Amino acid sequence: MRHRNRFPAAVFVALAVLAAPAVAADYSGYSGADLYRRFCSSCHGIAGQGDGPVSRSLAAAMPDLRRLAGRHGGHFPDNWTYRVIDGRESMLSHGPRDMPVWGVELWREQGADVTAGEKTRDAIGRLVDYLRTLQVAPALTEPGH
Repeated sequence: MRHRNRFPAAVFVALAVLAAPAVAADYSGYSGADLYRRFCSSCHGIAGQGDGPVSRSLAAAMPDLRRLAGRHGGHFPDNWTYRVIDGRESMLSHGPRDMPVWGVELWREQGADVTAGEKTRDAIGRLVDYLRTLQVAPALTEPGH
């Protein structure tokens, strides 16, 4: 009999925790590299090559983020990259806005709180700046060039 009483209490506690309003973390002290490791590397890999540990379990291949500029005419697409991160540029591989791992945290922070929205924009800007530093020259297609 004692065990029956514990189950409803455990369910109640679990539901209460899940229903509690989520408070976004403050990422103002994170560098672009820190943000990348926290939000991106599990899928895109530490170096941005698309080889993160989660990538093997996904249906879509992860792109090599070091080649964003090469795929956009040799110029790093700052605005496009920012929109992908903040969710305005839809990426099928990213799923709904509250996915993947970064979605919920950065989305909730934007809310009605202007200061939180500014912090989010700043964090995304640092992440975009870091991604720009990862860019590599396009692969040569012909020997000797």
